[in-house]
Amino acid sequence: MPKGKANKRYTPEFKQMVVETMRAEHFSVREAMRRFKINDHGIIERWERIYLEEGPEGLAVERRGRKCTEQSAKLSKKVEEDLIAENQRLRAEVDYLKNLQALVLEEERRRHRKRR
Repeated sequence: MPKGKANKRYTPEFKQMVVETMRAEHFSVREAMRRFKINDHGIIERWERIYLEEGPEGLAVERRGRKCTEQSAKLSKKVEEDLIAENQRLRAEVDYLKNLQALVLEEERRRHRKRR
């Protein structure tokens, strides 16, 4: 496909007509491609699969982009609160360790100066 050319979008009614015509007239996918001037056999195969699994209503569903998983879409309130609390605890621990490291380095510098 040439750069800059948008993907063609088909209406749910057109998709349904293609699949129902294929089934009624016993067209192969290749014959349907020629008759309806569709360049990709995968599109028609996908429409047919969706039609058989979900019915004509399934062809109206927008299926572009990544699917949203249940887990990533919404965490329970308890899990979210636990994660926030753990994050705060870990930040405090990191700050403590940074301060401890700074104190140890300062103490080593003082010892080094006293030796001279």
